Amino acid sequence: MSSAFTKFRDFGTKLRSLHLMTDPSLDDYITTYSEAGSDEVERIKFEADRVYINSEQYFGNVPEVAWNFYIGGYQPAQKWLKDRKERKLNSDDIDHYQKIIKVLVETDKIMKQIG
Repeated sequence: MSSAFTKFRDFGTKLRSLHLMTDPSLDDYITTYSEAGSDEVERIKFEADRVYINSEQYFGNVPEVAWNFYIGGYQPAQKWLKDRKERKLNSDDIDHYQKIIKVLVETDKIMKQIG
């Protein structure tokens, strides 16, 4: 097996586990969500590495690359929240969104390595 084949196989394996959200590294969040409040998605805004879901609550440490990342013609970090507008996020939703952000950041890193 060539080293190029092995390298791309490993990238593919990692991307698959990230996109299926089975990669164990996804449990180590890069974002925060620490403000108490209603957890209702009212108004979505990205500002200074924060994704606000209402006037008080936000996901912190969100890299801009994740917020603006496109997959298949849409931006998952934005679309996921927009699809939940006027709904209250539960703890599973909050965990899932933080995993989405990590998936997008790690996908961007792999894409840059592939070149």
